[in-house]
Amino acid sequence: MLPLLLPIHMEKNPVDEIQFRPTLPEDSLKLPAIEHSAAQAFLTLADFAWLAQESGIGSEQHQHYIAQNNSWVAVAGNQPVGFILAETLEDSLFIVELSVANEWQNQGIGRRLLALTASAAEQRGLSALMLTTFRTVPWNAPFYQRNGFRMLEDAQLTPGLWQKLESEAAHGLRLETRCAMRRELNPTLPDALRLSGLPPTTIVE
Repeated sequence: MLPLLLPIHMEKNPVDEIQFRPTLPEDSLKLPAIEHSAAQAFLTLADFAWLAQESGIGSEQHQHYIAQNNSWVAVAGNQPVGFILAETLEDSLFIVELSVANEWQNQGIGRRLLALTASAAEQRGLSALMLTTFRTVPWNAPFYQRNGFRMLEDAQLTPGLWQKLESEAAHGLRLETRCAMRRELNPTLPDALRLSGLPPTTIVE
């Protein structure tokens, strides 16, 4: 059964009036509705239409990412219209979910959420953004390729990425339809850490 989803009804504002900020705890109840709205795009693809009915990430899970400072939102008129979630994986920040409400798509919101996440990763001294996604869905791998990501070959997959793909397969996402991607960053390291020779993943915020 799908969780109770709060509907998104509001007048669209120019995209330059949208604010991008860290997610607040009170935002968490509104985010599942955004993911559900975004997923309706899968109804246009017969092989993926079932994803439009998936329950997605619940508000309690969102609270976990918020507490870890790994969640950011796009807000229009005090209403969240898009979000991105991430977690540290090896030398990178792994994108767990990027969703923009259906009526707010194709306005650059996803691109700006990616840029915000990349900036956060660089400030933490991480080397890259990584993710897993569908190979052929137009708003998945092709979108990320346009935003600086490259598709990784099997031999380039890290243990962490293999684990992500295998977990997805266990939950019904066929491995042959999925891929892992990486976007290199320019981490900003504190002088003391850079001179110490310690790996960036030792940074603790």
